[in-house]
Amino acid sequence: MNLYSKIREVQDFPKAGILFRDITPLLSDGPAYKEAIEQLSRFAKDCQAQLIVGPEARGYVVGAPLAYALGIGFIPVRKRGKLPAKTVAIEYQLEYGTDVLEIHEDAIAPGQRVVVADDLLATGGTMKATVDLVQKLGGEVVGAAFLIELQELGGRNKLTGFPVKTLLQY
Repeated sequence: MNLYSKIREVQDFPKAGILFRDITPLLSDGPAYKEAIEQLSRFAKDCQAQLIVGPEARGYVVGAPLAYALGIGFIPVRKRGKLPAKTVAIEYQLEYGTDVLEIHEDAIAPGQRVVVADDLLATGGTMKATVDLVQKLGGEVVGAAFLIELQELGGRNKLTGFPVKTLLQY
């Protein structure tokens, strides 16, 4: 199946000069969505993942079905103040400023093998912060999985020491 045909290009979104790669047509096509998750699940299985961790919000539409397909747990990473129990936080750089991500402090046992997952690998800032949170809890990041990679933004360079799988490269 040609997954590239399921990505919509939207000019000038969210601002002028940006070509946005929209995954919603892929998500709305059951067979295409299933194929994408199956491809990523083969990767995560090869990594011997014990948990999938994904940042909000679109990381959930990749990470949760990936965890389900493998029969393993999914751990959400959220923006500050959104998780109900004790958390561990990390501040990270955005294009213009900083943000904070959090994970429950008891979400990952030391030594657990984790694949981090999201819809898009662009600059890598959000995923690097997610990796750092997993490592703060003692988890071992054994892979990173994405639907799309925007290669010219160099995000892959921030994710070292484990394999990175992307289904579609632009």
